[in-house]
Amino acid sequence: MKTVSNSARRRLFLARSAASLAMVAAGAGYSWTAQADTLQDVTNKGVLKIGVFQDYPPFGSVGPDMKPRGFDVDFAEVLGKGLGVKVELIPVTGANRIAYLTDRKLDMLMSVGQTPAREKILDFSAAYAPYYIAVYGPPTLAVKDPAGLAGKRIATAGGTNEDMSLAKVAPPEAVIKRFDDQSGAISAYFAGQVDMISLGGDVARKLRAPNPKVALDEKFKLMNSPMHMAYNKGETRLKEKLDAIVGQALKDGTLNGISLKWLGGPLPGSL
Repeated sequence: MKTVSNSARRRLFLARSAASLAMVAAGAGYSWTAQADTLQDVTNKGVLKIGVFQDYPPFGSVGPDMKPRGFDVDFAEVLGKGLGVKVELIPVTGANRIAYLTDRKLDMLMSVGQTPAREKILDFSAAYAPYYIAVYGPPTLAVKDPAGLAGKRIATAGGTNEDMSLAKVAPPEAVIKRFDDQSGAISAYFAGQVDMISLGGDVARKLRAPNPKVALDEKFKLMNSPMHMAYNKGETRLKEKLDAIVGQALKDGTLNGISLKWLGGPLPGSL
């Protein structure tokens, strides 16, 4: 039986990811040319459907009362008020959220990193929150750069920027374990099923908050990826309105207050 190297698997994964985005773009092309006006639809219906994570604290999670909470949940309410409509939060994962958006099962997404691949099929608002991605592991692992990942098992949520940025730099000897969502990757790490994990900095901070001694040390950064809202191509009026709401929330301190609450500190001077 012919075996396939980790390097070949990685190239195949990246190729398939690019192909999947292209297929989504092709399948959604009719909606762009139709010049749909999501802002008008939202206004007419009085409801804004927003895709949010429920396993991605501090941006989105489920509280003890089984209700969604987090940075994105609070800011979603600000968006609803700014548009004068009710907000309907729709749970999504890294694997399904772009398809949900292009299939128009929702109007927009929260917590999306802007990348060249995604820009081919989506448009983005101004950044509304800081975010970076890094590799984490226990203090006992002396890993300082991608080369140190050789022979290590690294957990990540498949199809996310955490996954893509890791796959770009990991050496062929690294074993990337992809999970359906962030919860699965995090659970695998803390269960000792993998050696390391690719995570957002704020997510790691939230995980450490209950116990500062938790074995989750930052080894090296993979990418800086501020949070944006994403929506389908051609939604010019929606973009203008969302950017205006972000600008006002930055100006009046609303976003800074949400940052203090959920990120544990003020927003940086520049996103």
